[in-house]
Amino acid sequence: MRPKALILRTAGTNCDMETDVAFQLAGADTDLVHIQNIISGNKCLSNYQILAIPGGFSYGDDISAGILLAVEMKHKLRDAIHQFVSDNKLVIGICNGFQVLIRMGLLPGINGEKSELSQSATLAMNTSAKFECRWVELNTQQSACIFTKGIKSQLYLPVAHAEGRFTAPENVLAELESNKQVVFRYNNGKKYHSNRTEYPFNPNGSDADIAGICDNTGRIFGLMPHPERFLTKYNHPRWTREDLPNEGDGLAIFKNAVDYVKATFS
Repeated sequence: MRPKALILRTAGTNCDMETDVAFQLAGADTDLVHIQNIISGNKCLSNYQILAIPGGFSYGDDISAGILLAVEMKHKLRDAIHQFVSDNKLVIGICNGFQVLIRMGLLPGINGEKSELSQSATLAMNTSAKFECRWVELNTQQSACIFTKGIKSQLYLPVAHAEGRFTAPENVLAELESNKQVVFRYNNGKKYHSNRTEYPFNPNGSDADIAGICDNTGRIFGLMPHPERFLTKYNHPRWTREDLPNEGDGLAIFKNAVDYVKATFS
């Protein structure tokens, strides 16, 4: 079977096409679907095995980044999303999508049942107090994340956000660590220590250098960097000066999702 991925769109979404291409290159059939088509019943979430919430500025990031889309999904699609997750399907949120998953309570998903959808962390304003658009080094952490199974220990991906500083109460951070839910950390090229990596290597000042997390099943994944923006070597800022592999660092994330669906639902 060819897995089916739904790439969610709404007003302000602007990374949907790149995410669509990423899943197609990984071997999935894709649909770009506006949220109103799901709310109205014109499209059924249950017909897909992967839900992707891409980057952008949903509803202009009014109030705070991703919050209006999060509220809309939480209150209008709660049952459909709960069933989707209960069916062992995959959810990925990239940048604005990560903000949505955090603010609707699907991530970190450590305070009670996912059906409760209670927020326990946030993505706050960057400590630089400005929009950060740069390429960053990431360290892959040992985790249960389906999307990062067997990938490189270090990745190079771009970020582009103003509200990307992952922060949470100490007890939530401790539980993320003990559950091995931290998937990526920002890296300055040195071995990770408990103290925070300095700016600009950590572009937003995230607690414990956290760049991406998953839930405790590994099937819901959110990250601030953009893997869909590095699918081939031609996306790399130095592709004319370096001898790079044809496949970009980000593509493996989407391939892992497709491989999981084929193994689980075929």
